[in-house]
Amino acid sequence: MPAIEVRPFHRRDRDQLTALVNAHAAAVVPGAGVSVATMLSHLERQPGETIVDPWVAGRATLVAEQQHAVAAAAHLLRYFPDERAGASYRGSGDIHWLLFWPEAPAANPHWSDATEAAETLIAACVRQLEEWAVTRQDAGGELPVRGVFGVPGQWPHVRGLYQRAGFVPAGPTEVVYLARVDDLPRPGRPPLAGLAIRRSVGMNGTRLSAVLGEQVIGYIEVEIFEGGERLPRHGGWADIGNLHVAEEYRRRGVATWLLGQAAGWLALAQVTRLLDYASLESRPAGQDDAGYRAFLAAAGFAELTRTQRGWTRTPPSR
Repeated sequence: MPAIEVRPFHRRDRDQLTALVNAHAAAVVPGAGVSVATMLSHLERQPGETIVDPWVAGRATLVAEQQHAVAAAAHLLRYFPDERAGASYRGSGDIHWLLFWPEAPAANPHWSDATEAAETLIAACVRQLEEWAVTRQDAGGELPVRGVFGVPGQWPHVRGLYQRAGFVPAGPTEVVYLARVDDLPRPGRPPLAGLAIRRSVGMNGTRLSAVLGEQVIGYIEVEIFEGGERLPRHGGWADIGNLHVAEEYRRRGVATWLLGQAAGWLALAQVTRLLDYASLESRPAGQDDAGYRAFLAAAGFAELTRTQRGWTRTPPSR
């Protein structure tokens, strides 16, 4: 077995690291990935995480080099142990993602399997978390790519590595969906007399509100992906940030009408693909993800993956 060296990320690794990230992203969301510049920015900070990112006290990116190539890589975060971090993150450490090439080409003596490199890397990650003296050790796969988070079903090699290192899933399982914008239903008339659409700035993208008289009875927010994300050449991508209908107006076609309004708006922006997300777990009253999953399927969304979030490991007693 070729020698394995675990070391800090160097700028010269940037192309190989980006290729490793994009290979994992594209296995989950077709054609998805990031540019080298976006990847480098992600290692320094997460500009889209305006709440959680300021809670980060330290970062480290490690790579496992084998045969002069990056065979595995990991990005670690350490959160402030005091009031500078949110209560659920306070004092914890996180393997934000760990990726490796799972298989070597058959009968190729110049390309070795990266599993041993990954085992060596995750051992170094755990040592780093222990040196940081974090109170909880977490892990996941939160790449800087929409729709790629947790440990998706397409990454059994990562799941197995985490399990062998003592991490167990303690969070929800989420489903990632994809639809072609042209395939979404577009009702010709509003489902309720007098219903009108109003467009505004939302918290998670452009908000399209269903307005009946003076009352907003529902809304959908859609966010078009930024140019830093490497996506297929033909057509843009977006995701649904929020879709809500007031309780008394549900199951009356309002959500489908809102989705159709969003499809028309996205088509004007040459967006051809739309992502959305739902949980498999039970939610509090009023948050019916089972019903929402059925709605997405009926509207033409296809399931891309199921991903397990919240991997955690109990640090050894001190």
